[in-house]
Amino acid sequence: MLTPDVAVDLVIEALHIVMILVLVLVVPGLVAGLLVALVQAATQINEQTLSFLPRLLVTLLAIILTGRWMSGYLMDYCVSIFQRAATLVG
Repeated sequence: MLTPDVAVDLVIEALHIVMILVLVLVVPGLVAGLLVALVQAATQINEQTLSFLPRLLVTLLAIILTGRWMSGYLMDYCVSIFQRAATLVG
């Protein structure tokens, strides 16, 4: 039976997974943006488009390197949700 406690646990677990997957993509781009900003501050080059390409490339590289893990992690979660749904309904 789907009680409020079970529903809250499902939502918390889903938010936890979303945070992990987003952090895997956002943190490398954040670090690359910070490094580019430091170089721009040191050289006094204030070009806004200069910081976009490195962040984009790092984010794409993060997707390439962790995409298989992220999709497997999400698929495992979906399988567990469907397995739990069978026990919650009947």
